[in-house]
Amino acid sequence: MGPGHLKRLLQPKMAEIRRYLIRLGADPADAEDIVQDAVYKALLYIEAIDERKFSAWLYKAAINRYYDVCRRQKRFQLAGESADPAIPEHELPEETLLRRERKDLVERVLGQLNPVHRQLILMKYEMELSYKEIATLLDISEGKVKASLYRARRQFQHYYGGEDQ
Repeated sequence: MGPGHLKRLLQPKMAEIRRYLIRLGADPADAEDIVQDAVYKALLYIEAIDERKFSAWLYKAAINRYYDVCRRQKRFQLAGESADPAIPEHELPEETLLRRERKDLVERVLGQLNPVHRQLILMKYEMELSYKEIATLLDISEGKVKASLYRARRQFQHYYGGEDQ
């Protein structure tokens, strides 16, 4: 596999992992650095990585690096609010307002979850990965994925239902 082919192959995957890290709570600049670091490591160990597991290896390396950064910066509890008031609220139809409020609530609740639960919920419901795909990416059993996702959903429902609206 030549460098040009490898770069073309990696570009969409790098963008996908970067977006995923940002959804997990990473700062965009940190996400970019983490992805670059994961790709650098992948290229160093390319001979040892099974080609069929390359994508999973990249995800795992990036996620582990992100958690290292979080631990070092002691900022697991990221509940950043990013309001985008492009249209004044009084000009929005009621349905749009309700949808925006629900989206904001979901974002706040995701920010309160522990990082592993947040990661699992995003993988399952936003990326729409199967239990098997999640297990492969995280290098854990499908049973552990199902059990952890069950706990993650319970934690999400607890915060979602417990919010005062």
